[in-house]
Amino acid sequence: MTDSELLNMAIKASERAYAPYSCFKVGAALECESGRIFTGCNVENGALGSTMCAERVAIFKAVSEGETKFTRIAIYGDGSDYCMPCGACRQVMSEFSKDMEVLSANGAGSYVSYRLDQLLPHTFKLRD
Repeated sequence: MTDSELLNMAIKASERAYAPYSCFKVGAALECESGRIFTGCNVENGALGSTMCAERVAIFKAVSEGETKFTRIAIYGDGSDYCMPCGACRQVMSEFSKDMEVLSANGAGSYVSYRLDQLLPHTFKLRD
């Protein structure tokens, strides 16, 4: 799958976001080592701590279906800045793959690519 195809899946996922408070819809498309793709969107809640980011929605969907080896994730937000994963999402990603590729796109359709270990160089681990 090309970067563009994965990013398009993230864009489509953002259209399903529930973001009545921030009005900032985010979508993610997660590629597993097996080739399966899982999408997610942000889901906000009036109790803000109960809000879930698109990236974690996609990851939790994958894990709930038996997938734990991830190669890439595309993240899209319709803003002028690249939509980068928050710290909590970076930590969750690192639980499964320290070197997965993270594609972060903006509303103009351009994107940047990083390895997760560049975005979170000193990850917290309970074990190796």
